[in-house]
Amino acid sequence: MPQKVYCFFLCLLFGAFMANAQIQTGAERSQLYLPELQNKRIALVVNQTSTIGSTHLVDSLLRLKVNIGVLFAPEHGFRGHASAGTTVQNGVDEKTGLKIISLYGSHKKPTAADLNNIDLIVFDIQDVGVRFYTYISTMHYIMEAGAENHIPVMVLDRPNPNGHYVDGPVLDTLFRSFVGMHPIPLVHGCTVGELAKMINGQGWLKGGKVCDLKVIPCANYTHQTPYVLPIKPSPNLQTQSAIYLYPSLGLFEGTVMSIGQGTNKPYQCFGSPAMDWGNWQFTPVSIPGVAEKPKFQGLPCTGFDLTDYGFNKAYPASRINLDWLIMSYQLSKNKPAFFNDFIDKLAGTSKLRQEIIAGQTAESIRNSWQNELKTYNTMRKAYLLYP
Repeated sequence: MPQKVYCFFLCLLFGAFMANAQIQTGAERSQLYLPELQNKRIALVVNQTSTIGSTHLVDSLLRLKVNIGVLFAPEHGFRGHASAGTTVQNGVDEKTGLKIISLYGSHKKPTAADLNNIDLIVFDIQDVGVRFYTYISTMHYIMEAGAENHIPVMVLDRPNPNGHYVDGPVLDTLFRSFVGMHPIPLVHGCTVGELAKMINGQGWLKGGKVCDLKVIPCANYTHQTPYVLPIKPSPNLQTQSAIYLYPSLGLFEGTVMSIGQGTNKPYQCFGSPAMDWGNWQFTPVSIPGVAEKPKFQGLPCTGFDLTDYGFNKAYPASRINLDWLIMSYQLSKNKPAFFNDFIDKLAGTSKLRQEIIAGQTAESIRNSWQNELKTYNTMRKAYLLYP
């Protein structure tokens, strides 16, 4: 790592460390929500990021004699050990004996039976502020189930590490899927609490229903506060560099390219066996619980290592980088096979793919987003909890 980059990274980490020390997550502000949990049977929507300091929220609440009826787990499972896209089975938490119901795969929304005798649903999961990160889709279905079964939902808010900017195409609802359920930009600039308020306020739940919602906000947080995640939010987002690069490199999942899954730099590099240009070589391998069957497993790939960019430039740039995607398409030797069917769901529109194929520049493509972003930003202001 070059010295200037290393120094910048140290400064960023120090600043974020100081900010983290001041910030209180919603879960840490227990005085605001514990009274509402008393004498109620609670369902928790949690994973490995659901902590108060170094203690899991489940353990903290059990010590306080809160009656937990069931745990709901999102993609990657309750402990966060499942690879992306892997179906997680229902089970029992070995430590507590609590029942775990998976909300990934064919069972994305709790049923009335799942919520039998539940008085309150509590959602506490760390998000990264990108539309195709599926934890916010799980939150949508939790709110929908709460509305349908007349059960209140409480969101314990957490900072958004990419919450300092808004960028990307706004989702066209024709391309609605589990990796994009709402007409919001790819980088939406909301915490989960703010987004929950938006889902309710905009009538995005099925049938226009409204959930009985309460958000426990963070303290000492603004959208310009750097926040380094203390726990990796999913198996392949292992570093802060990967989290900052995720909005840009996540789009490569809709292409023939690898983004380093099955290496020690997932979401910090890109390349393929067909590339003969670039300054980075890597060979994806199977890594249990992280990348079971990575793209190009066992095949040497050539491409680019973007780790330094992620630490040094991605945060202050405050924008999605389209140059890598456009360059990769333009230099592809088999352009008809470059994009796959997933790209339009990730982008939330077919326009991005069409614009790249048509040879438009990054700035031209970015300009095509601006009117919708202005409309979204105006709407977003009504739901912000933080400056």
